[in-house]
Amino acid sequence: MQKYLTEARSLLALAIPVILAQIAQTSMGVVDTIMAGSVSATDMAAVAVGTSIWLPAILFGHGLLLSLTPTVAHLNGAGRRDKIGDQVQQGFWLAGGVSVLVMVVIYHCDLMIGLMHNIDPLLKEKAIGYLRAIMWGAPGYLFFQVLRDQCEGLSKTKPGMVFGFIGLLVNIPVNYVFIYGKFGAPALGGVGCGVATGTVYWVMFIMMRIYTKRTYSLRDIVATKPFAKPDWQVLKRLTQLGLPVALALFFEVTLFAVVALLVSPLGIVAVASHQIALNVGSLMFVVPLSLGVAATIRVGSRLGESNPQGAKVSARTSVATGIAMACIIATLAVIFRVHIAQLYNDNPEVVTLASHLMLFAAIFQISDAVQVISSGVLRGYKDTRSIFYITFTAYWILGLPIGYLLALTDYLVPAMGPSGFWCGFIIGLTFAATMMSWRVRWIQKQSSFSILQRAGR
Repeated sequence: MQKYLTEARSLLALAIPVILAQIAQTSMGVVDTIMAGSVSATDMAAVAVGTSIWLPAILFGHGLLLSLTPTVAHLNGAGRRDKIGDQVQQGFWLAGGVSVLVMVVIYHCDLMIGLMHNIDPLLKEKAIGYLRAIMWGAPGYLFFQVLRDQCEGLSKTKPGMVFGFIGLLVNIPVNYVFIYGKFGAPALGGVGCGVATGTVYWVMFIMMRIYTKRTYSLRDIVATKPFAKPDWQVLKRLTQLGLPVALALFFEVTLFAVVALLVSPLGIVAVASHQIALNVGSLMFVVPLSLGVAATIRVGSRLGESNPQGAKVSARTSVATGIAMACIIATLAVIFRVHIAQLYNDNPEVVTLASHLMLFAAIFQISDAVQVISSGVLRGYKDTRSIFYITFTAYWILGLPIGYLLALTDYLVPAMGPSGFWCGFIIGLTFAATMMSWRVRWIQKQSSFSILQRAGR
C-alpha cells in the first residue's frame, strides 16, 4: 500500500504544474474571445470560427511531438542523458516540418471557410485575417512544445507551467495593442488577436530556450553536433510513435466541432446550452489529461530503469488517482451545475438545459479519466498505434452515429435533442476506457523482455 501512496504523491507533484499550464493555455483562448467581443460581435465570432480551424491543425502537430516525452523519459531512466540532446535536436526538425504543413493548410483557410453556407462576408474576411496572422506563430508554438516535452520527459513539469502563465500575462497587453491600435500599431480588431497570440508563442519559445540553456541541471543535455542534419531514422521513429496520438487528438477535436454543427439547427437555446456544458466538460478534462502526461513520464522512466513492475505500479496508481479525482469533480459539478450555468448565461431556458447536460458531463468523468490516463500509460509503454484505433472506433464508429440517432431521429427513441449527443459521448468514452484498460493489461502480461524491448525502440 505504501508504494502506491508514494507513487501517487510523485504523480501529483508532476501533474499539478501540468494542470496549471493547461489552464493558462486554455485561458489564452478565453482572453482572445472576450477582448475581441469588446470590439464587436462579428470580431468575436471571427475569432471563434478561426479557432475552430486553428485548434485541430496545431493540435495535430502538438500530438506528433508528444512522442518526445516517453523517449526522453526512457533515456533519462536508463541513465543515457547524453543521447537526449540529439533526440531533442531531431524534435526541432520534426516541429519545423510540421510547422510548414500547418502554415500551408491555414493559409488556404479561405477554402474551408468558403464551405460554410450563408457566412457573413465581413465575418469571413476577419476569420481569414485572424488565421493568416496566427499561423506565423505555429513554429514558435511547436518549438516551445519540443522544449516542454524535453523538460517533462526529465520530470520537470514546472517550466511549462511558469512560461504558460507568463505567456497568458503577455497576451493581454499585446492583444490590447493590436486590437485597439495603440503605440502606433494599426487597430486590427479580432485579427489583432491572431497577431498577438502568434507573437506570444514566439516569446514563450524564446524564454523556454533561455531557461533550458542556462539552467544548471540541464547543462548536460546537449546535442553531439551544434547543427546536425535531419536523421531520417530518428524522425521516422518519432513520427511512427507520435502520428497515432496526433490523429487521435485531431479526430477528437473535429468530433466536437461536427457535433456543434449538428446541434446548430436545433435553435439558439440548444446551441448555447451545449456550448456551456462542453466548455465546463473541457475544463474538467484538464485534470485527467494532466495525470495522463504524468503517467507517461513515470511509466517511461521506470521502463528506462528496466523496471516493468515499477511501471505497472505507476500505471495502476495513475488510473486509481484519476478515478478518485473524477468522482470528486463529478460530484461538485452535479451539486453546483445550476450556479455554473448561471455564470455563463442568465436565460432561464439556457440555464435549465445546460445544467441538465452537465449531468451527462458528470456521468462520463470516470470513463474520460480512465481512457485519457490509460492513453498516457500506453504512450509510456510506446504502444501508440492502439490509441488511434481505439479512439477512432469509440468516437467516430460508435459515439457520433449513436449520438446522431438518439439526438436527431426517432429510430431508437423519440429524438432527444442535444442530450442524445451527450449519451453518444458517454457510450464512446466508456468503450474507449474499456479497450484502453484492456490494452494496458495485455501489455503488462507480456514478458519483461518483450515490454523492455518495445519501450527501448
